[in-house]
Amino acid sequence: MSVEVVDTLVIGGGQAGLAASAHLRERGVPHLVLERHRIAERWRTERWDSLVANGPAWHDRFPALAFAGIDPDSFATKDRIVDYFVEFAKHINAPIRTGVAVTALRQISDGKGYRAETSDGVIEARNVIVATGPFQRPLIPTVIPQDAGIVQMHSSAYRNPGQLPEGAVMVIGAGSSGAQIADELQRAGKKVYLSVGPHDRPPRAYRGKDFVWWLGALGKWDAKAIEPGMEHVTIAVSGAHGGHTVDFRRLAARGMTLLGRAGAYEAGVLQFASDLPKNIAQGDANYLSVLDAADAYIAREGLDFPEEPEARLIDPAPACVTNPILQLDLAEAGITAIIWATGFALDFGWVQVDAFDAKGRPIHQRGVAQVPGLYFLGLAWLARRASPFIWGVWHDADYVAGHIAARQ
Repeated sequence: MSVEVVDTLVIGGGQAGLAASAHLRERGVPHLVLERHRIAERWRTERWDSLVANGPAWHDRFPALAFAGIDPDSFATKDRIVDYFVEFAKHINAPIRTGVAVTALRQISDGKGYRAETSDGVIEARNVIVATGPFQRPLIPTVIPQDAGIVQMHSSAYRNPGQLPEGAVMVIGAGSSGAQIADELQRAGKKVYLSVGPHDRPPRAYRGKDFVWWLGALGKWDAKAIEPGMEHVTIAVSGAHGGHTVDFRRLAARGMTLLGRAGAYEAGVLQFASDLPKNIAQGDANYLSVLDAADAYIAREGLDFPEEPEARLIDPAPACVTNPILQLDLAEAGITAIIWATGFALDFGWVQVDAFDAKGRPIHQRGVAQVPGLYFLGLAWLARRASPFIWGVWHDADYVAGHIAARQ
Protein backbone atom coordinates (compact mmCIF):
# COMPACT_ATOMS: atom_id res chain seq x y z
CA MET A 1 0.00 0.00 0.00
CA SER A 2 1.40 3.39 -1.02
CA VAL A 3 1.90 6.07 1.62
CA GLU A 4 1.46 9.75 0.82
CA VAL A 5 3.98 12.05 2.48
CA VAL A 6 3.31 15.73 3.28
CA ASP A 7 5.18 18.25 5.34
CA THR A 8 2.23 19.42 7.45
CA LEU A 9 -1.17 17.82 7.74
CA VAL A 10 -4.15 19.87 8.94
CA ILE A 11 -7.09 17.78 10.15
CA GLY A 12 -10.36 19.67 9.93
CA GLY A 13 -11.76 22.01 7.28
CA GLY A 14 -13.69 24.45 9.44
CA GLN A 15 -12.63 27.86 10.67
CA ALA A 16 -9.55 26.56 12.51
CA GLY A 17 -8.28 24.46 9.62
CA LEU A 18 -8.78 27.25 7.08
CA ALA A 19 -7.07 29.79 9.32
CA ALA A 20 -4.14 27.38 9.69
CA SER A 21 -3.96 26.90 5.93
CA ALA A 22 -3.87 30.65 5.30
CA HIS A 23 -0.97 31.22 7.68
CA LEU A 24 0.97 28.16 6.54
CA ARG A 25 0.67 29.30 2.93
CA GLU A 26 1.83 32.78 3.86
CA ARG A 27 4.97 31.25 5.36
CA GLY A 28 5.56 28.91 2.43
CA VAL A 29 4.95 25.73 4.46
CA PRO A 30 3.71 22.87 2.22
CA HIS A 31 0.57 21.38 3.71
CA LEU A 32 -2.64 19.45 3.12
CA VAL A 33 -6.03 20.02 4.78
CA LEU A 34 -8.36 17.05 5.27
CA GLU A 35 -12.08 17.47 5.99
CA ARG A 36 -14.22 14.42 6.69
CA HIS A 37 -17.33 15.91 5.05
CA ARG A 38 -17.60 19.37 3.49
CA ILE A 39 -16.04 22.70 4.39
CA ALA A 40 -17.67 24.04 7.57
CA GLU A 41 -19.78 20.90 7.90
CA ARG A 42 -20.93 21.57 11.45
CA TRP A 43 -22.32 24.94 10.38
CA ARG A 44 -24.22 23.10 7.63
CA THR A 45 -25.71 20.16 9.47
CA GLU A 46 -25.32 20.63 13.23
CA ARG A 47 -27.02 23.98 13.69
CA TRP A 48 -30.67 25.01 13.69
CA ASP A 49 -32.15 26.54 10.55
CA SER A 50 -32.60 30.11 11.80
CA LEU A 51 -29.20 30.43 13.48
CA VAL A 52 -27.27 33.63 12.89
CA ALA A 53 -23.83 34.65 14.13
CA ASN A 54 -23.63 36.05 17.64
CA GLY A 55 -21.35 38.84 16.49
CA PRO A 56 -21.84 41.37 13.68
CA ALA A 57 -20.36 40.68 10.25
CA TRP A 58 -17.62 43.28 10.67
CA HIS A 59 -16.32 41.24 13.60
CA ASP A 60 -17.13 37.55 13.09
CA ARG A 61 -14.81 36.98 10.15
CA PHE A 62 -11.15 36.55 9.24
CA PRO A 63 -9.14 39.78 8.90
CA ALA A 64 -8.09 38.68 5.41
CA LEU A 65 -11.62 38.65 3.92
CA ALA A 66 -14.75 40.68 4.66
CA PHE A 67 -18.29 39.42 4.17
CA ALA A 68 -19.58 40.54 0.79
CA GLY A 69 -23.10 41.73 0.14
CA ILE A 70 -24.32 42.18 3.71
CA ASP A 71 -24.42 45.09 6.14
CA PRO A 72 -21.29 44.92 8.33
CA ASP A 73 -23.45 45.63 11.38
CA SER A 74 -25.86 42.77 10.61
CA PHE A 75 -25.59 39.18 11.82
CA ALA A 76 -24.78 36.64 9.13
CA THR A 77 -27.04 33.62 8.73
CA LYS A 78 -25.53 30.18 9.09
CA ASP A 79 -25.84 29.60 5.32
CA ARG A 80 -24.00 32.85 4.63
CA ILE A 81 -21.29 31.78 7.07
CA VAL A 82 -20.87 28.49 5.20
CA ASP A 83 -20.60 30.42 1.92
CA TYR A 84 -18.02 32.69 3.54
CA PHE A 85 -15.77 29.78 4.51
CA VAL A 86 -16.10 28.23 1.04
CA GLU A 87 -15.21 31.62 -0.46
CA PHE A 88 -12.27 31.96 1.88
CA ALA A 89 -10.91 28.52 0.93
CA LYS A 90 -10.96 29.65 -2.71
CA HIS A 91 -9.52 33.05 -1.76
CA ILE A 92 -6.40 31.44 -0.28
CA ASN A 93 -6.39 28.51 -2.71
CA ALA A 94 -6.43 26.11 0.23
CA PRO A 95 -5.08 22.62 -0.56
CA ILE A 96 -8.12 20.91 0.94
CA ARG A 97 -9.58 17.46 0.34
CA THR A 98 -13.14 16.93 1.44
CA GLY A 99 -14.84 13.64 2.17
CA VAL A 100 -11.71 12.18 3.78
CA ALA A 101 -11.99 11.07 7.40
CA VAL A 102 -8.97 10.53 9.64
CA THR A 103 -9.61 7.41 11.71
CA ALA A 104 -6.34 7.23 13.65
CA LEU A 105 -3.23 9.30 14.23
CA ARG A 106 -0.02 7.83 15.64
CA GLN A 107 3.61 8.81 15.92
CA ILE A 108 5.99 7.18 13.49
CA SER A 109 8.34 4.80 15.28
CA ASP A 110 11.39 7.06 14.82
CA GLY A 111 9.51 9.89 16.55
CA LYS A 112 10.09 12.27 13.66
CA GLY A 113 6.57 12.52 12.35
CA TYR A 114 3.05 11.14 12.34
CA ARG A 115 1.07 8.51 10.49
CA ALA A 116 -2.58 9.26 9.76
CA GLU A 117 -4.91 6.47 8.75
CA THR A 118 -7.67 7.90 6.60
CA SER A 119 -10.64 6.70 4.59
CA ASP A 120 -8.51 7.47 1.52
CA GLY A 121 -5.27 5.78 2.54
CA VAL A 122 -2.27 6.45 4.77
CA ILE A 123 -0.63 9.87 5.03
CA GLU A 124 2.62 10.60 6.86
CA ALA A 125 3.51 14.11 7.96
CA ARG A 126 6.29 15.81 9.86
CA ASN A 127 3.77 18.12 11.54
CA VAL A 128 0.07 17.68 12.30
CA ILE A 129 -2.44 20.35 13.30
CA VAL A 130 -5.58 18.93 14.90
CA ALA A 131 -8.18 21.55 13.99
CA THR A 132 -11.38 19.66 14.75
CA GLY A 133 -12.78 22.34 17.06
CA PRO A 134 -14.48 22.18 20.46
CA PHE A 135 -17.89 20.83 19.35
CA GLN A 136 -16.99 17.16 19.10
CA ARG A 137 -19.32 15.00 21.19
CA PRO A 138 -22.77 16.32 22.19
CA LEU A 139 -23.43 15.99 25.90
CA ILE A 140 -26.84 14.68 26.94
CA PRO A 141 -27.10 13.85 30.65
CA THR A 142 -28.54 10.39 31.29
CA VAL A 143 -31.28 11.77 33.51
CA ILE A 144 -34.47 10.86 31.68
CA PRO A 145 -34.60 7.35 30.17
CA GLN A 146 -35.14 7.08 26.45
CA ASP A 147 -38.27 4.98 27.02
CA ALA A 148 -39.95 7.75 29.03
CA GLY A 149 -42.16 8.63 26.06
CA ILE A 150 -40.55 12.04 25.53
CA VAL A 151 -38.66 13.12 22.42
CA GLN A 152 -35.14 14.07 23.48
CA MET A 153 -32.48 15.67 21.34
CA HIS A 154 -29.31 17.68 21.70
CA SER A 155 -29.33 21.27 20.47
CA SER A 156 -27.01 20.18 17.63
CA ALA A 157 -29.84 17.97 16.30
CA TYR A 158 -32.54 20.62 16.58
CA ARG A 159 -33.51 22.31 13.29
CA ASN A 160 -36.87 24.05 13.69
CA PRO A 161 -40.14 23.90 15.66
CA GLY A 162 -41.75 21.75 12.99
CA GLN A 163 -39.67 18.70 13.89
CA LEU A 164 -41.12 18.56 17.42
CA PRO A 165 -44.36 16.81 18.36
CA GLU A 166 -47.44 18.69 19.53
CA GLY A 167 -47.24 19.80 23.14
CA ALA A 168 -44.96 21.78 25.41
CA VAL A 169 -41.18 21.64 25.18
CA MET A 170 -38.46 21.97 27.78
CA VAL A 171 -35.08 23.46 26.90
CA ILE A 172 -32.32 22.61 29.36
CA GLY A 173 -29.42 25.04 29.25
CA ALA A 174 -29.67 28.80 28.84
CA GLY A 175 -26.51 29.82 27.04
CA SER A 176 -26.69 31.32 23.56
CA SER A 177 -28.06 28.15 21.97
CA GLY A 178 -30.61 27.34 24.66
CA ALA A 179 -31.87 30.90 25.00
CA GLN A 180 -32.25 31.39 21.25
CA ILE A 181 -33.94 28.02 20.68
CA ALA A 182 -36.35 28.60 23.57
CA ASP A 183 -37.16 32.06 22.16
CA GLU A 184 -37.79 30.61 18.70
CA LEU A 185 -40.07 27.90 20.06
CA GLN A 186 -42.05 30.41 22.07
CA ARG A 187 -42.46 32.68 19.05
CA ALA A 188 -43.74 29.62 17.15
CA GLY A 189 -46.54 29.24 19.68
CA LYS A 190 -45.04 26.51 21.87
CA LYS A 191 -45.41 26.44 25.62
CA VAL A 192 -41.78 26.53 26.72
CA TYR A 193 -40.02 25.64 29.95
CA LEU A 194 -36.41 26.81 30.20
CA SER A 195 -33.92 25.43 32.74
CA VAL A 196 -31.49 28.24 33.61
CA GLY A 197 -28.13 27.53 35.23
CA PRO A 198 -25.26 29.92 36.04
CA HIS A 199 -24.61 32.23 33.11
CA ASP A 200 -23.17 35.51 31.95
CA ARG A 201 -25.72 37.87 30.37
CA PRO A 202 -23.96 40.70 28.56
CA PRO A 203 -25.76 43.52 26.75
CA ARG A 204 -26.04 43.05 23.01
CA ALA A 205 -24.88 46.65 22.64
CA TYR A 206 -24.34 49.64 24.88
CA ARG A 207 -23.87 53.34 24.19
CA GLY A 208 -23.59 52.83 20.46
CA LYS A 209 -21.13 49.93 20.46
CA ASP A 210 -21.75 46.19 20.11
CA PHE A 211 -20.83 43.85 22.94
CA VAL A 212 -17.95 42.37 20.91
CA TRP A 213 -16.49 45.87 20.54
CA TRP A 214 -16.64 46.32 24.29
CA LEU A 215 -14.90 42.99 24.87
CA GLY A 216 -12.02 44.30 22.80
CA ALA A 217 -11.93 47.77 24.34
CA LEU A 218 -12.02 46.35 27.86
CA GLY A 219 -9.33 43.76 27.12
CA LYS A 220 -11.67 40.82 27.71
CA TRP A 221 -10.91 39.03 24.44
CA ASP A 222 -7.24 38.85 25.40
CA ALA A 223 -7.84 37.37 28.85
CA LYS A 224 -5.45 34.44 29.12
CA ALA A 225 -6.31 32.93 32.49
CA ILE A 226 -9.54 31.12 33.25
CA GLU A 227 -10.95 32.43 36.50
CA PRO A 228 -12.40 29.77 38.82
CA GLY A 229 -15.67 28.53 37.39
CA MET A 230 -15.36 30.56 34.18
CA GLU A 231 -14.65 27.62 31.89
CA HIS A 232 -18.14 26.17 32.23
CA VAL A 233 -20.23 29.33 32.59
CA THR A 234 -22.40 29.86 29.53
CA ILE A 235 -22.94 33.22 27.85
CA ALA A 236 -26.47 34.24 26.89
CA VAL A 237 -26.25 36.61 23.92
CA SER A 238 -28.19 36.70 20.66
CA GLY A 239 -27.78 37.97 17.12
CA ALA A 240 -31.32 36.85 16.22
CA HIS A 241 -33.96 39.36 15.11
CA GLY A 242 -31.34 41.97 14.35
CA GLY A 243 -29.46 41.33 17.60
CA HIS A 244 -30.81 41.82 21.09
CA THR A 245 -29.90 41.43 24.73
CA VAL A 246 -31.20 38.20 26.22
CA ASP A 247 -33.54 39.05 29.08
CA PHE A 248 -35.00 36.04 30.85
CA ARG A 249 -37.48 38.22 32.72
CA ARG A 250 -39.02 39.34 29.44
CA LEU A 251 -39.17 35.77 28.17
CA ALA A 252 -41.11 34.91 31.32
CA ALA A 253 -43.39 37.92 30.83
CA ARG A 254 -44.27 36.47 27.41
CA GLY A 255 -45.31 33.19 29.03
CA MET A 256 -42.12 31.15 29.27
CA THR A 257 -41.63 29.24 32.53
CA LEU A 258 -38.13 29.53 33.96
CA LEU A 259 -36.69 26.73 36.09
CA GLY A 260 -33.49 26.12 38.01
CA ARG A 261 -30.93 23.51 37.06
CA ALA A 262 -32.42 20.12 36.24
CA GLY A 263 -31.82 17.34 38.76
CA ALA A 264 -33.05 13.81 39.33
CA TYR A 265 -35.93 12.15 37.49
CA GLU A 266 -38.24 9.50 38.86
CA ALA A 267 -41.70 8.22 37.94
CA GLY A 268 -42.29 10.98 35.41
CA VAL A 269 -41.25 13.80 37.77
CA LEU A 270 -38.18 15.95 37.16
CA GLN A 271 -36.57 17.75 40.11
CA PHE A 272 -35.02 21.22 39.89
CA ALA A 273 -32.51 23.00 42.09
CA SER A 274 -33.63 26.04 44.05
CA ASP A 275 -30.89 28.11 42.40
CA LEU A 276 -33.00 29.97 39.82
CA PRO A 277 -33.20 33.29 41.75
CA LYS A 278 -29.44 33.20 42.36
CA ASN A 279 -28.67 32.36 38.71
CA ILE A 280 -30.86 35.19 37.44
CA ALA A 281 -29.35 37.63 39.96
CA GLN A 282 -25.80 36.66 39.00
CA GLY A 283 -26.65 37.09 35.33
CA ASP A 284 -27.98 40.56 36.09
CA ALA A 285 -24.84 41.37 38.06
CA ASN A 286 -22.72 40.34 35.07
CA TYR A 287 -24.85 42.52 32.80
CA LEU A 288 -24.49 45.56 35.05
CA SER A 289 -20.75 44.96 35.49
CA VAL A 290 -20.27 45.33 31.73
CA LEU A 291 -22.19 48.61 31.79
CA ASP A 292 -20.07 49.82 34.72
CA ALA A 293 -16.83 48.89 32.99
CA ALA A 294 -17.97 50.54 29.75
CA ASP A 295 -18.96 53.76 31.55
CA ALA A 296 -15.59 53.85 33.32
CA TYR A 297 -13.77 53.32 30.01
CA ILE A 298 -15.72 56.13 28.32
CA ALA A 299 -14.94 58.52 31.19
CA ARG A 300 -11.29 57.52 31.32
CA GLU A 301 -10.79 57.92 27.57
CA GLY A 302 -12.86 61.11 27.35
CA LEU A 303 -15.15 59.65 24.67
CA ASP A 304 -18.34 61.34 23.49
CA PHE A 305 -20.61 58.29 23.40
CA PRO A 306 -24.39 58.71 23.76
CA GLU A 307 -25.88 58.23 27.20
CA GLU A 308 -28.11 55.18 27.67
CA PRO A 309 -29.67 55.30 31.14
CA GLU A 310 -32.55 53.02 30.10
CA ALA A 311 -30.06 50.16 29.76
CA ARG A 312 -29.92 49.98 33.56
CA LEU A 313 -33.64 49.42 33.97
CA ILE A 314 -34.33 45.86 35.08
CA ASP A 315 -37.89 44.56 35.21
CA PRO A 316 -39.29 43.02 38.39
CA ALA A 317 -38.64 39.32 38.85
CA PRO A 318 -41.51 37.17 37.54
CA ALA A 319 -43.39 34.73 39.78
CA CYS A 320 -41.52 31.72 38.39
CA VAL A 321 -38.30 33.31 39.75
CA THR A 322 -39.55 34.56 43.11
CA ASN A 323 -41.35 31.26 43.74
CA PRO A 324 -39.38 28.72 41.69
CA ILE A 325 -40.77 25.35 40.72
CA LEU A 326 -38.76 22.58 42.37
CA GLN A 327 -40.38 19.59 40.71
CA LEU A 328 -42.49 19.07 37.63
CA ASP A 329 -44.61 16.16 36.45
CA LEU A 330 -43.73 16.24 32.76
CA ALA A 331 -46.92 14.54 31.59
CA GLU A 332 -49.14 16.87 33.61
CA ALA A 333 -47.23 19.84 32.18
CA GLY A 334 -47.86 18.50 28.67
CA ILE A 335 -44.13 18.29 27.90
CA THR A 336 -43.56 16.03 24.91
CA ALA A 337 -40.02 17.08 23.96
CA ILE A 338 -36.79 18.07 25.67
CA ILE A 339 -33.91 19.86 23.97
CA TRP A 340 -30.59 19.51 25.77
CA ALA A 341 -28.55 22.66 25.17
CA THR A 342 -25.87 21.24 27.42
CA GLY A 343 -22.75 21.70 25.37
CA PHE A 344 -20.11 19.34 24.05
CA ALA A 345 -17.22 17.21 25.23
CA LEU A 346 -13.86 16.75 23.56
CA ASP A 347 -13.25 13.41 21.88
CA PHE A 348 -9.68 12.78 20.80
CA GLY A 349 -9.80 8.99 21.05
CA TRP A 350 -8.53 8.70 17.48
CA VAL A 351 -5.35 10.65 18.35
CA GLN A 352 -3.25 7.83 19.74
CA VAL A 353 -0.39 10.01 20.94
CA ASP A 354 0.79 10.68 24.49
CA ALA A 355 -0.36 14.30 24.43
CA PHE A 356 -3.33 14.35 26.81
CA ASP A 357 -4.03 14.61 30.51
CA ALA A 358 -6.03 12.12 32.58
CA LYS A 359 -9.30 13.72 31.45
CA GLY A 360 -8.44 13.49 27.77
CA ARG A 361 -7.63 17.19 27.34
CA PRO A 362 -4.65 18.17 25.18
CA ILE A 363 -1.54 19.25 27.06
CA HIS A 364 -0.20 22.27 25.19
CA GLN A 365 1.09 25.81 25.32
CA ARG A 366 -0.84 28.09 22.95
CA GLY A 367 -1.69 25.07 20.80
CA VAL A 368 1.81 23.59 20.75
CA ALA A 369 1.58 20.06 22.16
CA GLN A 370 4.10 18.51 24.53
CA VAL A 371 5.23 16.13 21.77
CA PRO A 372 7.18 17.74 18.89
CA GLY A 373 5.28 18.40 15.68
CA LEU A 374 1.76 18.10 17.09
CA TYR A 375 -0.53 21.13 17.37
CA PHE A 376 -4.12 21.95 18.32
CA LEU A 377 -6.35 24.79 17.11
CA GLY A 378 -9.90 26.00 17.73
CA LEU A 379 -10.27 24.91 21.35
CA ALA A 380 -11.78 27.08 24.05
CA TRP A 381 -9.11 29.04 25.94
CA LEU A 382 -6.37 27.62 23.72
CA ALA A 383 -4.43 30.86 24.19
CA ARG A 384 -7.04 33.36 25.37
CA ARG A 385 -10.76 33.98 25.61
CA ALA A 386 -11.08 34.68 21.87
CA SER A 387 -9.54 31.35 20.81
CA PRO A 388 -12.67 29.41 19.74
CA PHE A 389 -14.18 32.31 17.78
CA ILE A 390 -13.69 32.96 14.06
CA TRP A 391 -11.41 35.97 14.38
CA GLY A 392 -9.76 34.61 17.53
CA VAL A 393 -8.63 31.37 15.94
CA TRP A 394 -7.00 33.44 13.20
CA HIS A 395 -4.46 34.81 15.66
CA ASP A 396 -3.84 31.41 17.26
CA ALA A 397 -3.26 29.91 13.81
CA ASP A 398 -0.70 32.62 13.10
CA TYR A 399 1.26 31.60 16.19
CA VAL A 400 1.08 27.87 15.43
CA ALA A 401 2.09 28.37 11.79
CA GLY A 402 5.02 30.47 12.95
CA HIS A 403 6.10 27.68 15.29
CA ILE A 404 5.95 25.16 12.45
CA ALA A 405 7.89 27.43 10.10
CA ALA A 406 10.59 27.81 12.73
CA ARG A 407 10.99 24.01 12.83
CA GLN A 408 11.62 23.78 9.09
